[in-house]
Amino acid sequence: MTQKPKENHTKPLRLFRIEQAIQNMSYPSVERLMAELEVSRRTILRDIDELKIYYNAPIEYDRINKGYYYSDNTYFVKNMMLTESEVFAVTGILPLMERYNNTPLKNTINKVYETLSQMLPNQVEVQSSFTNDVEFIADPIPVIQEEVFNAVFKATKLHKIMKYDYRSISSTEYKPHELYPYKIYNQKGDWYILGYSPKHQKFATFTLARMKNIELGDDFKPDPDYKKKVHIDPNFGIWNNESKPQKIELLFDKSINTYILERTWHKNQKCRQNSDGTVYLSFESNQIQETLYWALRFGAAVTILNPPELKAMYKEEVKKMAKKV
Repeated sequence: MTQKPKENHTKPLRLFRIEQAIQNMSYPSVERLMAELEVSRRTILRDIDELKIYYNAPIEYDRINKGYYYSDNTYFVKNMMLTESEVFAVTGILPLMERYNNTPLKNTINKVYETLSQMLPNQVEVQSSFTNDVEFIADPIPVIQEEVFNAVFKATKLHKIMKYDYRSISSTEYKPHELYPYKIYNQKGDWYILGYSPKHQKFATFTLARMKNIELGDDFKPDPDYKKKVHIDPNFGIWNNESKPQKIELLFDKSINTYILERTWHKNQKCRQNSDGTVYLSFESNQIQETLYWALRFGAAVTILNPPELKAMYKEEVKKMAKKV
């Protein structure tokens, strides 16, 4: 007989509550456990047997006190109990976390797998890899120094002014910067810090991979209205841009219509297939530069319809590329 879906989710918690009852109550009886957990006698007896068999719980029944107790007072069941299928599902996700290989979180993620494996009964073995038939291919990501990663998180949490050396995307050398950090973003595997920059006299975004020599300075009082001064679009770009959102309109060739239709490119998008097989896509964003970079990946399979500014930028970029061929 197969177990009901609801039982799969409630059983680990019920086992934990029984373990806690035996640990903390004075000889809890079957009747008391039934009342506490609102289940049948049969369920309680079955759960106790499972704790004894699969979790090696030293549960004994005291006939005088008519209740259960642990013959080994040092025994306990780990607070989180997961079934084999649940652990297998979680460990299957772990390879997807390779995008954090460029951060100190890599070691933490490896420990997660080890911890989850230890939560299973001794009779259950979880393979160290998801499956040999599946391979995850991650995007190339920049390496972030561990001291940089830790310092940025500490400064953001404690509201401390950061001083550091920074190399912009087109620079050949590092230059000193100062930042009042407010929020950390992870966008497609890249890590960014958003904060107030005295140099730019506005909120700006910096990538952690381009930072070094971070020093934490004095505390600062966060601006309670900072969100009103930050204009980003997490779907396409996290660069603070004071320009108002514009309606982006694109037309994709029928050669890639399925590829465009099956994805959500922006949370406020409108996407439809035309009678000739082409696909119309529109959304609003203030990240025109980032939208340009995204559109260029489709080459001749995309036509920029609006806005005129984006059309001109696309045309100019194509000219520059053509000169290099």
